[in-house]
Amino acid sequence: MDTPAHEHWTHLTVRRPDDVRTITGRRVSLSWQMEKRAAHIDRLMNRTLPEDFPDPVERGDVGDVLAVLALSESIRRDLAARCGGDIREAILLGATWTEVAAAIDATPDEARAVLRDWTERQHQLHQREVERGRPLGSDADRHASVLALIELADDEQKAAGA
Repeated sequence: MDTPAHEHWTHLTVRRPDDVRTITGRRVSLSWQMEKRAAHIDRLMNRTLPEDFPDPVERGDVGDVLAVLALSESIRRDLAARCGGDIREAILLGATWTEVAAAIDATPDEARAVLRDWTERQHQLHQREVERGRPLGSDADRHASVLALIELADDEQKAAGA
């Protein structure tokens, strides 16, 4: 991919999770982050090759390991931020709270808490952004529908079409 955004990202030095931004300041996709992280790891792995390795290799340095750490934290944060939305999607598609909890290695009540936190943040985002003329996040109806999902019993599936 040869877009200006990807070109910027490819050459960007990452040392902190907050460095993971596009030209416009937006978050960078997980796939781009993983690609960059893998390149740094490859260079670090080249350090284990013998000095007389026959092919030219680029060996990693402290900058590579710092980038791996920063990118790992950025990826962790992005995945954590997505978790509530993924839980919502799972319940909407027919998973039970017991199944969701097993998938995230938690109890059903802990999984519900993740969804509750996510939907509250989405609703607060909507309230702030409506004032700015940019209605992002969850409006009152969507917020209420997510709260209703939280009330399902551990082994109860959402009714089809509901």
